[in-house]
Amino acid sequence: MATAAPAESQRRAPRPRADALRNRERIVAAGRELLVEYGTDLPLDEVARRAGVGNATLYRNFKDRGELMHHVVLSVTDRVIEHAEKGLAAEDAGESGAFDALRTFVHAAADERIGALCPTLQTTFDQDHPDLLASLGRLTAGIEDLLGRARAAGELRTDVGVGDLMVALSQLTRPLPGKACLDFDRYVHRHLQLFLDGLMAPARSELPGAAATLEDLRKD
Repeated sequence: MATAAPAESQRRAPRPRADALRNRERIVAAGRELLVEYGTDLPLDEVARRAGVGNATLYRNFKDRGELMHHVVLSVTDRVIEHAEKGLAAEDAGESGAFDALRTFVHAAADERIGALCPTLQTTFDQDHPDLLASLGRLTAGIEDLLGRARAAGELRTDVGVGDLMVALSQLTRPLPGKACLDFDRYVHRHLQLFLDGLMAPARSELPGAAATLEDLRKD
């Protein structure tokens, strides 16, 4: 009796080729760059050109702008999570103090230009997508750990939360409209340093309202 051929469902799906994965990564990176420059109306033709791929390759990986934006948001979020985890690891290893670890994280996260994501999250993005919720959960945990350690060391004022930190990061890294503001980037780290100095204990004033969480920001 002849041996039956394996069922289609039992066959392993072929792994994506290395060059295909690199193309996908380049497309997401280009999408991130152009999001900063154009906002949510970023031109897909320019994404393909900057990524060094053809339009067919772009659409083979992402069916439309919405799907590309989804992966851009997840990519930026994952990179910010990595910065938080590196800060925690440096503090664990004794290579950095608790507030210095927080400071290093904030400056690294600013370079990811997370403020450019705000219009996407407010308009075209599914805020309840499981992938996004999982990433935001990891991000919140990492930042809360950084804040908690700095607070326990007596170096961070007690009346700030994760949401307060993310609001400042988002506002200082969000592109301003108009070509007259293209040099805005050179001031970001300078103003972040001023903000971070204001987070240090002892506090010199009492903040109005309550500390913000990421969940508070999602409700607004």
